[in-house]
Amino acid sequence: MSSNPSQAGATEAASSSQASEAKKEGRSAAIIVYAFPTFILLGAIIAFLFPEPFVPLTNYINVFLTIIMFTMGLTLTVPDFQMVLKRPLPVLVGVVAQFVIMPALAIFVAKIFNLNPALAVGLLMLGSVPGGTSSNVIAFLARGDVALSVTMTSVSTIVSPIMTPFLMLMLSGTETDVDGAGMAWSLVQTVLLPVIIGLVLRVFLNKWIDKILPILPYLSIAGIGGVVFGAVAANAERLMTVGLIVFVAVMIHNVLGYVLGYITGRLFKSPEAVNRTMAIEIGTQSAGLASGMAGRFFSPEAALPGAVAAVVHNISGAIYVGLVRNRPLDKKSKNSRNSAADRVNVAS
Repeated sequence: MSSNPSQAGATEAASSSQASEAKKEGRSAAIIVYAFPTFILLGAIIAFLFPEPFVPLTNYINVFLTIIMFTMGLTLTVPDFQMVLKRPLPVLVGVVAQFVIMPALAIFVAKIFNLNPALAVGLLMLGSVPGGTSSNVIAFLARGDVALSVTMTSVSTIVSPIMTPFLMLMLSGTETDVDGAGMAWSLVQTVLLPVIIGLVLRVFLNKWIDKILPILPYLSIAGIGGVVFGAVAANAERLMTVGLIVFVAVMIHNVLGYVLGYITGRLFKSPEAVNRTMAIEIGTQSAGLASGMAGRFFSPEAALPGAVAAVVHNISGAIYVGLVRNRPLDKKSKNSRNSAADRVNVAS
């Protein structure tokens, strides 16, 4: 039986349209991954050279954090959480590994470099916060399991008001006072509630939210910029003496997170796409949140590791994409890449 020419033409047109849309999404995601660290780096340099106009930004840390988390909530959908029931093992393994590996690495790196208490607690905060939402974009570009990436970020964010204060209380040592209850309540206000409100709005105003999705990453980037630039300006003089060691410590912490994250996936015999996602999710932390929380609950100097990580994590993510993007995926990995990829261009 011969095929209907009109049907064949329609199928061809649909395929062409999908391919064009995929290329557009890829370009948008790439712009975010490469433009984000550039903006943060340039802004941080300006804040370092001319700190006075940027210091007042430290008074609005909670506002910036709320903006970051609210925009994240607007990008989430109910199916992101349904995956916890559909594929519980990789989600559970990834989230647990993140809250074990990254705090442990923070302590290890702090001891290796003999960081002072302020920088050590700042690095521990960086290791104890949830995953950064830029990880979703990186996972997309690295041909990872995007659905898993989105779910892991969402779950780690939801549990952070419990896990982050708990880890800080248990691991910070006797030299540093930790207000665990205050930290938990602050995370509920600046993380949990904005994310939940954003998610609820997405459910009930989905069509309207879809129209503004393209601008959300830039709002989030602006919020992270507010946190980072204020932290850099408040520590401009201190950065002259500790800037290099903070950069190296954050970079090693990040790279080891990628390595151990990938190994975690391999230990559970996961598909290659899942292994890549494990590496990205475990290695990439919410740097803006870490900087803001450390600056609020400890000291301006404690905010530096998170501020530096806002640049380092995205540069390392871009490098990782370049290293693995063109490497072949196994059959299971190709099957696991699904429709969640169409939202990564709004992550930040």
